[in-house]
Amino acid sequence: MTGSIERHDSAGAYKWWVVAMLWTIVFFNYADRQALSAVIPLIRGELHLSPHEEGIIGAAFAWVYGLCSPFAGRLVDRIRRRTAILGGLQIWSVICAATAFAPGFGSLVAFRAAEGLGETTYFPGSVSLISDYHDQRTRSRALGFHQTGVYAGVVGGTTIAAVIGQHYGWRVPFVVFGGMGMLLAVVLFFVLKEPAQREKRRPADDSMSLLAVVREIVVTPSAMYLLLAFVCANAVASVLLFWLPTYVHDRFHQTLAFSGLSASFFAQFGSFAGAVIGGYGADIANLRTRSGRIFVQAFGLLCGVPFVALAGLTHSLSIVLVAFFGWGLFKGMYEASIFASMFDVTRPAIRGSVVGLMNMAGWLFGAGTAPVIIGYIAEQTSLGTAIASAALVYVVAGALLIAAAVRNRRVVATVA
Repeated sequence: MTGSIERHDSAGAYKWWVVAMLWTIVFFNYADRQALSAVIPLIRGELHLSPHEEGIIGAAFAWVYGLCSPFAGRLVDRIRRRTAILGGLQIWSVICAATAFAPGFGSLVAFRAAEGLGETTYFPGSVSLISDYHDQRTRSRALGFHQTGVYAGVVGGTTIAAVIGQHYGWRVPFVVFGGMGMLLAVVLFFVLKEPAQREKRRPADDSMSLLAVVREIVVTPSAMYLLLAFVCANAVASVLLFWLPTYVHDRFHQTLAFSGLSASFFAQFGSFAGAVIGGYGADIANLRTRSGRIFVQAFGLLCGVPFVALAGLTHSLSIVLVAFFGWGLFKGMYEASIFASMFDVTRPAIRGSVVGLMNMAGWLFGAGTAPVIIGYIAEQTSLGTAIASAALVYVVAGALLIAAAVRNRRVVATVA
């Protein structure tokens, strides 16, 4: 343990510069994704889409992202993470720019799916890199600060795309974000580095099959509970992130720009604050109790339940915006330690694979199905009722996190 701490300390200030550089990448990672949700009303008008078809466009990214994530995770465990991160940034930025030239519904679905493929290496590479630079004392904070780039990207992507789309059409935002991402990849090529002493892995880990990694997670109950909770939480987040701009636009008859800004800003500003609070709180809690991080996550999701329900059930726009902020605040507390908690119960040598498998489960079974299901429920009832129903999924996720925390503490007590 001492050697590990010395290694992390030797990185000095650069370990925080790594977080800052990856923050800029994850900003575009999510800005590119969210540009679509901001201009859905414009696309709907041009392509004459039904709510169900809109849900398919939103889910196409998740399907491919989820299916390919485990293989991307294994790739990250075998190659330089710097290469995986910057290569992925270039690929998804090119695809994002190309989305502007989609002639119809089928091609738009295809481009969104392809962008999911391009982004698969980013999170396995980035969280593994950050976790090598930061030890137990600062890991949740570092990953929490990195997570704030997600929220800034959601707000920036939604708002900027809505403003540009309102004035120049829905295609232009994709060219803007894609071009800026390509430029960023060139700049960071010269400054982003691997740790001087990367964690050594046993030869057996390099030849370890993906199925063996899956088995290792399955036979670790706390890891399985964390994985299932991530699926549930990701399902709820994907529903709200995709449908909120349309919800505000349609239900409260607001402009496209206002809908994009209000639906993203309040939720993501809350998440930004929640990730910082949750990151610090999780690091402190983990020093006091073995499952401290997981308990902080459970607290966040369970506190978010009433805000998800309120967002869909109220008839007041002001209350909706308060609900957006409250949901975002507690979502951020959970998300600050998604991977830090999982790394506490799995081995460092398979971090990339673990993140890849989590992304597969979360996006394929969570984000890949939830927007479509909500679109179907909205057709039968209303979009507000459909959104409010997602609160029940948060309850399940909170229960799973509590089970993971309790199980993890029992395992440690038994070993001791």
